[in-house]
Amino acid sequence: MGTRKLFGTDGIRGKANVFPMTGEVAFTLGRAVTEHFKSVKKNKTPLIIVGKDTRLSCYTIEQAFGAGVCAQGGRVILTGPLPTPGVAFVTKSMRADAGVMISASHNPYSDNGIKIFDADGFKLPDDVELKLESMVLDSSLIPTMVDEELGRAKRLEEVFGRYLVHCKSALDDNLDLEGMRIVLDSANGAAYKIAPMMFRELGAEVITLGDNPNGMNINLKCGSMHPEMTQEKVREYRADLGICLDGDADRLVVVDELGKIVPGDILIGCFAKLLLDQGVLKKGDTVVGTIMTNLGLQVYLESLGLKFHRTKVGDRYIIEHMKETSAIFGGEPSGHIIFNNNATTGDGSLAALKMIECMHYYNKSVSELTGSVKLFPQVLKNAMVNSKPTLDEIASLQSELAACEKELGDKGRIVLRYSGTESKLRVMVEGEKLDQVESICDRLLKIAVDSIAKIS
Repeated sequence: MGTRKLFGTDGIRGKANVFPMTGEVAFTLGRAVTEHFKSVKKNKTPLIIVGKDTRLSCYTIEQAFGAGVCAQGGRVILTGPLPTPGVAFVTKSMRADAGVMISASHNPYSDNGIKIFDADGFKLPDDVELKLESMVLDSSLIPTMVDEELGRAKRLEEVFGRYLVHCKSALDDNLDLEGMRIVLDSANGAAYKIAPMMFRELGAEVITLGDNPNGMNINLKCGSMHPEMTQEKVREYRADLGICLDGDADRLVVVDELGKIVPGDILIGCFAKLLLDQGVLKKGDTVVGTIMTNLGLQVYLESLGLKFHRTKVGDRYIIEHMKETSAIFGGEPSGHIIFNNNATTGDGSLAALKMIECMHYYNKSVSELTGSVKLFPQVLKNAMVNSKPTLDEIASLQSELAACEKELGDKGRIVLRYSGTESKLRVMVEGEKLDQVESICDRLLKIAVDSIAKIS
């Protein structure tokens, strides 16, 4: 398989109006996606759902991509602001051939991105993305449509109601949220309207934050990247919990009733126990995480009689493994949590509902539920880099890495990797002693940055 030039771990992403996140690329990608799904449908007219978050640049990308679909003879439905999991669900619900989400997730408003789903609501595999790339980079590979071959577009914003009903149906039928007080931060993003509506319709009292987007305030001092205001409001209003979504609402951060952030790996541990006790999971079943998942979660899951499997970073790789092995639950420390019986991608609102279901099932507060999962000290540090040379080929770094791994022994792990969506190097170290973990992380990060700078 060739090297991908446009697609990263979660679609195409970059600074809006700068290559590759330009209207021109979006237009050509719209043509390429339509042509690909024509071949899947054996030349029948494909229907493509296009959703977006609230970034100012979404107007450009949405219109350009939609124009590309029409130029290639496809039909396109523009949904307006809709969470990423909503686009995936609506694509399958409406029997469309593909779904597209225009969003840069947790990134600032000045960035944007494009994620693509197949007819079943799953992100596209690497080989299909590579095929689309080849057509975008050489548009002569895409045949030109003329006359009656051109397609049509329409806007259908009320489709979010389908997704709303879907999420609510994942909650136990006997459970309502009467008497609950929730602080909800929608990050001024895709879920700014639908998430508050969902929790209120289920009976909760909802104190809302991040629900007034202006095109430039998505993720700005709010949402999952900045949960401080939610923590403050949970304590002020004595709420049962706080929920912080990111810009496209495919992940969440939970704040307990004491105002403390609950790490994503601890949430996964709580959900795994709930599914096991409900009989959805059986002893011996596998929970899927990534190379960044804390070793403490693995130890906890194994104590419950569950197995644990690690994939590359990115919820798409978790989902691919789940599809291959028929696993039904997995997630990332970042708060992407996948309930495969209910969704085809990470879903922050759905995970929040499952957290509330967990509270009711055990009749415990969030802090009581989450206290049973003990994580190992873990330090993750990032550094900007100008290039991304292969880490395995940097001798000085590999030598130091070997020494550090020997120092940790079998009581810790080290992960060195580049971000799939940003020009960053990430170093993660975990072990039994925090001071040792921090020291090793700092040493490796310095050596790595210095070595990369010399190569660059």
